[in-house]
Amino acid sequence: MISPQQTEAFSNQVIQHGATGDDVIELQARLQYLGFYNGKIDGVFGWGTYWALRNFQYEFGLEIDGLAGEETKQKLVKASKYDEAFVKEQIAKGKKFTHYGGVDKEKQSAPAKTKQAGQGETADDGPTVTAVNVPQGFSQNDIQLMANAVYGEARGEPYVGQVAVAAVILNRVESPSFPNTVAGVIFEPGAFTAVADGQIWLTPNETARQAVLDAINGWDPTGNALYYFNPETATSPWIWSRPQIKKIGKHIFCK
Repeated sequence: MISPQQTEAFSNQVIQHGATGDDVIELQARLQYLGFYNGKIDGVFGWGTYWALRNFQYEFGLEIDGLAGEETKQKLVKASKYDEAFVKEQIAKGKKFTHYGGVDKEKQSAPAKTKQAGQGETADDGPTVTAVNVPQGFSQNDIQLMANAVYGEARGEPYVGQVAVAAVILNRVESPSFPNTVAGVIFEPGAFTAVADGQIWLTPNETARQAVLDAINGWDPTGNALYYFNPETATSPWIWSRPQIKKIGKHIFCK
């Protein structure tokens, strides 16, 4: 007799960007268990899941295509654990995972809802908790400011181009040649056109915010670029002297 732990994992489908459902939940949980995926386990195969999967494929010597085919799924099953009942129970309760696997289960998912102190709760209401899941090391203000910058600089670009702009900001924060805070990088004199012309204060849309979160979660389509420019409008000879990495949308990204 086969125990539940020995039953076949995943379905037979190839799981790819845009997919939804139980297979994606399992994929996200297994990638998070191994430390490749830092996003929400929600059963939606977005770009964060895609790049986490590609990183997994790279590290495990698989074909790097961002598709969870038979070989990739088998490798995931061998390398990780998946408690389907536990994960789905937490999702049903509205809890957002901050980490799956490796620690006690009660520490693996965030509280289901936020309670505001001073609203008449009694001891029976339970502790005051915070449901906002902010990526480690970044404040809500950092994320908002980056979304403003992405929207002001790249709202007409394809989604990958918006993630790329966010990635450049993060790369500068990590570089010793630039300020070590998000605000410092964005407001460095002459650094961004959107600051100079005031577009930094436009209200960003959800796409810009999601681009920021994908960049924070590890997607860098620029290849560690520190600069970018639009060749149709650039007037500085200096920017053309930078080693170019690639072009995404209308922007050229450079070292």
